[in-house]
Amino acid sequence: QVQLVESGGGLVQAGGSLRLSCAASGIIFSMYTMDWYRQAPGKQRELVAAITSGGSTKSADSVKGRLTISRDNAKNTVYLQMNSLKPEDTAVYYCHASYYHIDYWGQGTQVTVSS
Repeated sequence: QVQLVESGGGLVQAGGSLRLSCAASGIIFSMYTMDWYRQAPGKQRELVAAITSGGSTKSADSVKGRLTISRDNAKNTVYLQMNSLKPEDTAVYYCHASYYHIDYWGQGTQVTVSS
């Protein structure tokens, strides 16, 4: 059974930091591209950052320089380091794993940034 379990969300003041973690089980983690998506109330889910099996990364323009994705294949875990948070970063953050046509989603973790 595949599981992606996010943790690390919470309430933080603007300018603060959080680190999200997503622990994967049931997949050969090192083979998967791992992504973080987010969905704010009333908005569509959007890609925040992605990291390939080879370690290449990309991120949305709105988060460049503030939110950084990384992975630890030994721990089957992907991270999202979130610095200089803004109220507009408030959303449910989802972990996503993909390998060709196969993909899985986590249950999401709430991040709320107060002004």
